[in-house]
Amino acid sequence: MISRAISSSIEKHLKDEKAIILLGPRQVGKSTLLQQLSSKFAQPVMWWNGDDTDIRTILSNTTSTLLRSLLGKSKTLIIDEAQRIDNIGISIKLIIDQLKDVKVIATGSSAFELANHINEPLTGRKWEYNLFPFSFGEMVEEHGLLTEKRLLNQRLVYGYYPEIVNNPGEEEIRLKQLSDSYLYKDLLTWEKIQKPDKMEKLVQALAFQVGNEVSYNELGQLTGLDNQTTEKYIDLLEKAFIVFRLGSLSRNLRNELKKSRKIYFYDNGIRNAVINQFSPAMLRQDIGALWENFVISERVKFLAYNKINCNQYFWRTHAQQEIDYIEERNGLMNAYEIKWNSKAKARFPKTFLDAYDGVETKVITPDNISEFLL
Repeated sequence: MISRAISSSIEKHLKDEKAIILLGPRQVGKSTLLQQLSSKFAQPVMWWNGDDTDIRTILSNTTSTLLRSLLGKSKTLIIDEAQRIDNIGISIKLIIDQLKDVKVIATGSSAFELANHINEPLTGRKWEYNLFPFSFGEMVEEHGLLTEKRLLNQRLVYGYYPEIVNNPGEEEIRLKQLSDSYLYKDLLTWEKIQKPDKMEKLVQALAFQVGNEVSYNELGQLTGLDNQTTEKYIDLLEKAFIVFRLGSLSRNLRNELKKSRKIYFYDNGIRNAVINQFSPAMLRQDIGALWENFVISERVKFLAYNKINCNQYFWRTHAQQEIDYIEERNGLMNAYEIKWNSKAKARFPKTFLDAYDGVETKVITPDNISEFLL
């Protein structure tokens, strides 16, 4: 069983009074992680699932008396798919405040839905974690750096979803099933989206534009959506852990792009599945985009799992000068160029270096990727 990077942190908080909220897309391993930790839970344990109608009914409008009678002697309550339950934050708050001997752990496949329900009621009463597909670091921990680097070409095409990693030889069919079911099932349910075909076109358009600036107006023209709906759909995709946005750095120069953004996929396999492109990495014309998506998405996981807070950007001017990725932390700035070809030379524009004094620069390639992600 592959160990998850946040396991020890969750285990450390099992004995305090706060709820543990575990967010991440479906099929990313949330329930599996809790099963791995189950021997550490205060016993006995009650498992409830928000997909069950009776559980939704009970927790949508409940009392401490009813909860105590249902939980009996249980010391730990697991609520899977908590985003499906109305007023779940109020119910969890009730358990924390009134049933002080019960530890609550809730999982959700939508930051959008669950955050709406828990943020206000559980202020100061929760530990929140994001769980992503397997990371480069977790796989290195599992079978060593040399093996994982040998598998980079595989990861660039098929990604890191547990079901994909654990079923070699069946990647394509499983990725198509995974993308079809989880991409659209939850999204179309949450917002009662009336144009699922256009949502699908939007996801495909984003997949083709990985590594490039994204224009909502251009995306709208491609998909037949207006700018406002396009932005709303992208916001939903982001809160469903399918894509994430990277904004542009703009402070010192008049010709820096302002309010521009790039959009990346959390998983290369999902990106390739929505456009049905599974050709080997070495034969791909989009290998540069695949590598850039991989490096930046893996860096996002690394920062989240290590609880490193920083501002993240790309940089570009109207004159087409560009830097792929920038981090700013504690007043220090690091700029990165991301190159698949380890022999490729990267130049950091003098305009940028002059405007942002003291910035550290580095080129990230397959040769030194471990330094960036471990």
